[in-house]
Amino acid sequence: MTLESARVLKKPLRLDDEVRFLRSWIEKPLHMGAVMPSGKMLARTMAGYVDKHSEAPVIELGPGTGAITDALVAHGVEQKRLVLVEFNPGFCALLRERYPQATVVQGDAYQLDKTLAAIAQPASAVVSGLPLVTKPMLMRLRLMREAFMKLIPGAPFVQFTYSVAPPIPKSLPGVLTQASERIWMNVPPARVWVYRKA
Repeated sequence: MTLESARVLKKPLRLDDEVRFLRSWIEKPLHMGAVMPSGKMLARTMAGYVDKHSEAPVIELGPGTGAITDALVAHGVEQKRLVLVEFNPGFCALLRERYPQATVVQGDAYQLDKTLAAIAQPASAVVSGLPLVTKPMLMRLRLMREAFMKLIPGAPFVQFTYSVAPPIPKSLPGVLTQASERIWMNVPPARVWVYRKA
């Protein structure tokens, strides 16, 4: 082994992920939910809303390099339950390598019904790292409606935001909404919003 290859092996995985994220953000800033992967506290908070005892799939939208995916697995969600919907082909390849038992779907999460047409079993949660606040409100509402169609009745649609306002209005008829405390340890600070069809 050369000195150079030893240096590459010792390079922290997290730094590689941050570089990948930053490069993707520079190329397409509005397609990325953040400049850097989600922090561990934010990811753990999101994973905490998922039923780890269910056998139903867990759909993750915009997993990127897998920061929230890691938290889901650490929370007790089996890899084989994960359906990871990612637009970026480079991130898809990375996710297939890191989570070989998961189902990785390269496609547009904002066209969820079409992208997940082959997934028939209702999911126990949809966990989203998508940049919702960069999209028009009608597109956000359509995404949530399509997510509810993929979910077991009462199962959560989990979304984080850096914004002070909720990414989807909290007073929608027929939708139950809850929010986490602000997660100050995340950079930038974030909040998790959870929506369930009443």
